[in-house]
Amino acid sequence: MTRKKFDALVADVTLGGERALLMKPQTYMNLSGVSVEKAASFYKIPPEKVIVLFDDISLDVGRVRIRRKGSHGGHNGIRSIVDYLQSENFPRVKIGVGERPNPNYDLADWVLSVFTEEEMKGIREVSSHCREIVELILQDKIDQAMNRYNS
Repeated sequence: MTRKKFDALVADVTLGGERALLMKPQTYMNLSGVSVEKAASFYKIPPEKVIVLFDDISLDVGRVRIRRKGSHGGHNGIRSIVDYLQSENFPRVKIGVGERPNPNYDLADWVLSVFTEEEMKGIREVSSHCREIVELILQDKIDQAMNRYNS
């Protein structure tokens, strides 16, 4: 992903026989919706066809939770996407990064900290499944993805 467009690094790919645009927003996380909305508007993509993969501190490291839609759940990046798309109706793949060691620990410092080697094993494993998860969602097989990968 080296091309810049929509305030993001982007790549045009084919996943599961479907054309897709991968995006890594280059805005602050709290403004991820800016990038997502620009691309969705340009390509006339409805919210239900936008798939968001993101970190989740409520899941243990390496766990995954796929949802068809839902609220932002306190995640400011997802809140931004909901605000800019004006919809909660988009599939999401939550990737566990674990809870912070104590409630006083700065959340930003926690999610940006380096994983231990043991944690990296879990991250590598869940990362190896992300392509298939997204392909299943693109093929309208989200239930199959949830049954296979939700942990």
